[in-house]
Amino acid sequence: MKITHPLLAISSLISAASVSAFVLSPQSNGKTVSSSTKLYISSWGAGGPPSRRKEKPVSPEDNIQTYLKAPEPVAARPNLDGKVLVSGWVNCKERTDQTVFDFLNHEESAFRFEKIVAFVDDSKFAKKRLISRSARYTGLLDKLDFVQADTEGALPTLAQLEGIKSWVVNAGSDLQIVKDVAELVKQSSVENVSVLVTDAQSLTDASSAMDAAKAFDLPEGKAFTIVAVGAITEAPEGGSPYQIREFGTEEGLLPANATYSRDEGLRAVTECLGLTSACNKAMVFSEVTNVNQTEYKLVKGLREGGYTRPQEFDHMLTLGAEAYDKAVEEFGSKAPARTNYDEWLLEKQKELDESSAERKARVKAEYEEKKQKEIEDIAREWAKREYFRKATSGDMPYSEEEYINSVWERALFEGDLKYRMMNGQNTDERKELAEFKKKQEKKKALMLDRAKASLQGILDEEELVKIKTGNDDDEK
Repeated sequence: MKITHPLLAISSLISAASVSAFVLSPQSNGKTVSSSTKLYISSWGAGGPPSRRKEKPVSPEDNIQTYLKAPEPVAARPNLDGKVLVSGWVNCKERTDQTVFDFLNHEESAFRFEKIVAFVDDSKFAKKRLISRSARYTGLLDKLDFVQADTEGALPTLAQLEGIKSWVVNAGSDLQIVKDVAELVKQSSVENVSVLVTDAQSLTDASSAMDAAKAFDLPEGKAFTIVAVGAITEAPEGGSPYQIREFGTEEGLLPANATYSRDEGLRAVTECLGLTSACNKAMVFSEVTNVNQTEYKLVKGLREGGYTRPQEFDHMLTLGAEAYDKAVEEFGSKAPARTNYDEWLLEKQKELDESSAERKARVKAEYEEKKQKEIEDIAREWAKREYFRKATSGDMPYSEEEYINSVWERALFEGDLKYRMMNGQNTDERKELAEFKKKQEKKKALMLDRAKASLQGILDEEELVKIKTGNDDDEK
């Protein structure tokens, strides 16, 4: 007995199976039989072409990007040129405070200042802090100028404010400084002022804050902005979303543990200096950590949607959380945009809603119109055949159209009779023709009587004229 290795046996079976797949079957009579099954799959997928699909609208609550529009340019104040004064910074040895100057000098901002003046307690110290390599590379050194205060912590005098168009102030938590700034703006050439109030969590009296904001009762052509924040931290800019409340109200009072990023506060006070939407507004900015809060989701969505910082601030100032909440609320009640599919469904529903009586009347009118057209077509063919028959016999003084008009009533009778015969309706040609001729005779007799009466009326009128004419001749 010959023993075959298992691997060789398996290989032989596979080979045999492969060969047999192409061997002609006995039933094929020497002819190759081919059969195949093809599965055609639409390139559109199971959903079919896009025209048959209907996108399900998504709530702004589920996807905030459906609510946000594409970023657009925002309105900037028209007088962001000339000189800008920066006061309340570069007085501390722990930091340089260059960030606020960099924001005002940023090439992609709306600011076009020719000079950025640092109002400081010690100009020599400030120059050492601000003259840096980065200031040289960004062109800040070309614009930077220094003015020293008369006394430490003092505000600039009216003489020192001469020629200044914009002013950025760090007032700390001293509301009296805020009021003094307002008075200086009223009396000087300053047109724009943006005030940063820090440690606003220590302000527990809303009325005092409101009095400070009301001090900025500026004349026409001047505008102010107040940005109040909590205790300053060194957290990076943009680390946390924020909410905006009105400064000087109970809602604007911050809790005792409120904090705010230093760089984020500087960003807010400088960007608001350039925005038209921030004109004459006193605001409290506070960090939001609750991920379910509307402001948290909105600010995150704005940043993910590609909004720049000015566009982000402008959106929060002009629309804010209220507009977003309203859009979410209205989503369930507002009808979505109508598509071609919706139009088709609406038309079908209109057909279904049509009353039975209206539908019957419409169908009957369409049927009668179609029936009358077919009868007239048959009548015209009959009249043409009659004209041809009589014209070939030589007894036809009319044209074809004149003849058709003269026999049109008979033609309509023939057309109606033929139509009913074609549609399987009961007809009695001889009886109906006799009745038609009888009606025609009566009609002719009636018309003849009317013609005679009309003619007699004309003759009587002529006779009356003759008699009257004869009487007139006799009188002459």
